[in-house]
Amino acid sequence: MTPLAFLFLLITESFSIAGQIFFKRAMSMPDEAPRAKFLGVFGAGIFVKAVAFFLWLGLLKRFNLSQLYVFEGLAPIMLVLAAWIFLREKMTLNLWLGMLLISGGLVLVSAS
Repeated sequence: MTPLAFLFLLITESFSIAGQIFFKRAMSMPDEAPRAKFLGVFGAGIFVKAVAFFLWLGLLKRFNLSQLYVFEGLAPIMLVLAAWIFLREKMTLNLWLGMLLISGGLVLVSAS
């Protein structure tokens, strides 16, 4: 896999995770929040998830699924970090250990 392909893979994962963050923000809004604000945040989530989907299809056209899917292991790590940074969610020791195990597994699988 070329560095450019890896960059597109990271961008695809980033867009997918951004969509999850937008969805969480929209679903966490109080019931009395303006409907337009909810729809804007929710719509942003739909948009970035759609972009991620089409980027993923472009990657599938050029690479084997078995090569690409290994990097899906990055998603949980990136999602936990994004939730910590953007949603200010609490990080526990178990989450850090889980991320470390996922990272180790990703390295082992991608090295084979």
